[in-house]
Amino acid sequence: VPRSVLVLEWVATIFLGGGLRALVRYIREIRSSRASSAGRRTLIIGAGDQADRMLREISLAQRPKLQVVGLVSGHANGRGRSLRGVRVLGGLDDIVSIVSRHRIEFVIMALDRPSGEVMQRAVAACVDGKVEFKTLPSFNELLDGFSRLDQLRAVHIEDLLGRAPVELDCERVGASVRDKVVLITGGAGSIGSELARQVARLRPARLLLLDQAESPLYFTVMELTEACPGLEIVPLICDITDSRNVMRTMLQWSPHYVIHAAAYKHVPMMEDNAVEAIRNNVFGTMHVATAAASCGAERFVLISTDKAVRPSSVMGATKRVAERLVMGLPNFQRSGVDFRAVRFGNVLGSAGSVVPVFNRQIAEGKPITVTHPDVERYFMTIPEAAQLVLEAGVLDEASRRVTMLDMGEPVRILDLAERLIRLAGLQPHRDVPIRFIGLRPGEKLREELMSESEATVATAVDKIRVVERLETDGKGISRLLGLMAHAVAVGDAEVALDLLCDLVPECVAPLSARRSAEHQIVPAVDGVPRVGALLFPTEAQAV
Repeated sequence: VPRSVLVLEWVATIFLGGGLRALVRYIREIRSSRASSAGRRTLIIGAGDQADRMLREISLAQRPKLQVVGLVSGHANGRGRSLRGVRVLGGLDDIVSIVSRHRIEFVIMALDRPSGEVMQRAVAACVDGKVEFKTLPSFNELLDGFSRLDQLRAVHIEDLLGRAPVELDCERVGASVRDKVVLITGGAGSIGSELARQVARLRPARLLLLDQAESPLYFTVMELTEACPGLEIVPLICDITDSRNVMRTMLQWSPHYVIHAAAYKHVPMMEDNAVEAIRNNVFGTMHVATAAASCGAERFVLISTDKAVRPSSVMGATKRVAERLVMGLPNFQRSGVDFRAVRFGNVLGSAGSVVPVFNRQIAEGKPITVTHPDVERYFMTIPEAAQLVLEAGVLDEASRRVTMLDMGEPVRILDLAERLIRLAGLQPHRDVPIRFIGLRPGEKLREELMSESEATVATAVDKIRVVERLETDGKGISRLLGLMAHAVAVGDAEVALDLLCDLVPECVAPLSARRSAEHQIVPAVDGVPRVGALLFPTEAQAV
């Protein structure tokens, strides 16, 4: 056989095997690009992998509704390049002029892992150019399976924070949950329901959702039942302040893993309802923890808050007491339960977040109310907080410790309000006024991640640190809790607040200023103690 035949056969095989298919695809894409010339004139912000996938999806559409006019590069050196035949027309600073010059009607943000600053600049430019804009689904939305890459959505405030997605160690976390009975208190709340979604994907033997809010719990169970049809999900209507019902419920279902997310969290409201805040956040936690020890649970995770650090509010102080009793009570320490607590800050989009309030004010055409121009808070997204809680729940370094999640940089509430106004396509201070109303009761100007008496050490997970402080005064905590139990039972808010400050000696004003002038517990005139006998159960009764 002549050697030329081998070469000719090689060339013919490549052409017939791949060349014909490439030719067909090329013809189809050319036709699609011509068909899209009548669609909305579109600008894509981005010139990387995300933009490439978006261009491919548009070119393969049967009846494309978008005509991509050009790209905007997030880097200064991107000008002049092209991607799939579409030229890069400029950078982020050129968006307004590009929109005007090329008659752009629609903008798609397809940046690869953009920072919060880049997203803010892009949004501000689109608002200045008075053009509609949308973005691609986030990493978490794609992971959840609720969105596809070609499904555009509005830009959310979470996108402007620019936080890198959490990479959950599914193997390690899944091993702690798989084939176990998991109980989540507050399972209908913002954090509790997201924890339920995350846990449900890890295939537990049974998922118990405990809450006293009937309707939200019903809808959460319905959602999870549709998403995980093979998982047994049990809704439990229960008030955590009812110790007998909590004990009976947990003995009946015998959970292996308890995540305690139920709590009152609204700072100003708890200032006016201190007794109920203590009853729910302190003694509700004690009832759930006692029941967890009684039913032989393996692990108990308390959801705490950064407001427990040098607390200035009743809510923050009650969460700090909840940490102390879980970590310090002798009967809990001697039990076989792995008690641990996780602190994190404000959660974007939760029921108690400022974001829904600001969005409602913008929608109603009202001024946005901000407490103070310099007030700052730490923020996390709900999926990020839930994933890091699950990570902290399995770390060996976090056993019987308080862990703190990395909250990144604090965000000024004023900046947050301005970003939300721009997301609505309006200009802050011009289209929507911002009014300052002053700090509310119990609020700080800035939150703290740890007090002077605390130090943290790194763990195997970058975004989780362990607080190096042990609770050693278990008997002292028991005594003060007993006195507080009676004060709460008789509704004596003054004594309850004094005892709350005793349990949290590092508390600061305005909470510390609420101590009574004569801070002592003395017998009444008739000889009956004002606070009463120690009502905290004995260790034998508790266990």
